[in-house]
Amino acid sequence: MSENQPAHRDALDAASAREYAHARLLARRDVLLSIFTPIVLLGVWELSARLGWIDARLFSPPTRIVAEGAKMVASGQLWTNLLPTLVRLLVGFVTGAIAGIIVGLLMGVSRVVRAALGPMFTALYALPKIAILPLLLLIFGLTETPKILSVAISVFFILQINTVAGVMQIDERILEAARAYRATGWKLFRFVLLPGAIPSIFTGLQVAAGSGVIVITAVEYVASNQGLGFLIWNSWLLFQPAQMYVGLIVVSLLGALLTWAIVLLERAIVPWRRANTLRKKRTK
Repeated sequence: MSENQPAHRDALDAASAREYAHARLLARRDVLLSIFTPIVLLGVWELSARLGWIDARLFSPPTRIVAEGAKMVASGQLWTNLLPTLVRLLVGFVTGAIAGIIVGLLMGVSRVVRAALGPMFTALYALPKIAILPLLLLIFGLTETPKILSVAISVFFILQINTVAGVMQIDERILEAARAYRATGWKLFRFVLLPGAIPSIFTGLQVAAGSGVIVITAVEYVASNQGLGFLIWNSWLLFQPAQMYVGLIVVSLLGALLTWAIVLLERAIVPWRRANTLRKKRTK
């Protein structure tokens, strides 16, 4: 039996090496696909516009969009509209996320709070957040507050729902073990409930990032004279499609960067979740 152990160990090492090499190959393939797919699509777009397959007046070719974007950066027009959107988005996002997490944790640990607020929040969540804007404008006027609150309200409900779900899905056996070690009150919350809910919270943050970008862009269409939403809408009114595409691209990049920042924060705070994800990918 002892003679077979080294051979068995070598076989396991070889299998692990093959698995690791296969995972690296898949990762490289994914990176190449993520890089070349947009390049190919942009090339097809450029070629179609130049050959007249699509109307270049409506679908400005990528080279023209890049030139227009460079001109807007040089003139300061892009920064003038980007900064207000960025401030409104970040303030509203942070405010709504903190409130949503706190309320979600309270609802997750308290059946009374969950029964009192659950049905009302369910009804309010179904209400389109942009539909609340007229009420906010009526209360606060044409200030920054309605724009920020529109984002905060949208983010709040997403985080509240995900946080409640995160607390509720904690294994009951873990809670029983914690109570057996006399973990109650703050200790139970800090060492069991909050860590158990963190993965769901980060999922909610990623979803809320996209929702927040959508809401602030829509709000700036109708209630602002500055911002990326205003830039996009005004470019459409003045029939300046190249500027409109620049605004759309910057909005999409803003959402992608915010989501990426959340992913990096999650990797720092919840490293074991990434390890589990990589392990699952290697088995595919």
